Amino acid sequence: MSDRVIVTVDAGVADVRLNRPEKINALDPAMFAAIVEAGESLKEDPSVRAVVLSGEGRGFCAGLDFGSFQAMAGDGSAGERSPVPQMKGGAIANPGQQTAFVWNELPVPVIAAIHGACLGGGLQIALGADIRIVAPDAQMSVLEIRWGLTPDMTGTQMLPRLVGLDVAKELTFTGRMVSGREAVDLGLATRVSESPRDDALALAQEIAAKNPHAVRGAKELLNVAGFVTLEDGFKKEAKTIGGLIGSPNQVEAVKAYFEKRPAVFSDD
Repeated sequence: MSDRVIVTVDAGVADVRLNRPEKINALDPAMFAAIVEAGESLKEDPSVRAVVLSGEGRGFCAGLDFGSFQAMAGDGSAGERSPVPQMKGGAIANPGQQTAFVWNELPVPVIAAIHGACLGGGLQIALGADIRIVAPDAQMSVLEIRWGLTPDMTGTQMLPRLVGLDVAKELTFTGRMVSGREAVDLGLATRVSESPRDDALALAQEIAAKNPHAVRGAKELLNVAGFVTLEDGFKKEAKTIGGLIGSPNQVEAVKAYFEKRPAVFSDD
């Protein structure tokens, strides 16, 4: 795996760190590829029960590498030099979109720990997480309008789910900066923390101590809420709970509670 993204797994928690600190983890083709590779590899690891996604250095991710914008301004042939590869057959997201969407696709909870700059494509990556813990002075922006662009890494589809359509439009049309505190007020982030990565890791460890099959089932159900009919949602909910009741991990959860001990769950 590329050193652009560092992944370590301990006790069911994957600690994923964007690792281009000299560029505030800005996105160039190598960074796009490394992020997708990291996410896809975690999909295949049954021992992973929760993921923390953060950035090394001064910020989470400053968005698209500035050199890419300079190339776009060269002679007007932006499409020929786009840093984002095109969609491959059968995929619903092109590789650039997959940089953000892969975290939504992971079957386990993903917690983004955000400090410093979280701009443009960096914000869209954070939107792919299930939970966002932010530093109060983090700087977040749907910055694409500054460069005469629209969000193209799933942001137009994911942002309204969090903040509502009108706020999503205001943030997208203006590109204004939002602090971590305001992000929580808007619904863009989950909660503020003076130590986002530490708190994200603690939360991931708490989640990893729960029945992993129940957690995975809950994420799948919540992700489709509002995108399927109520009838289909209710059927899916009933099927999920039917598979959990009486399963070894569910029985272990009950026993551990009444015996006042930590539960020991299987990932099988």
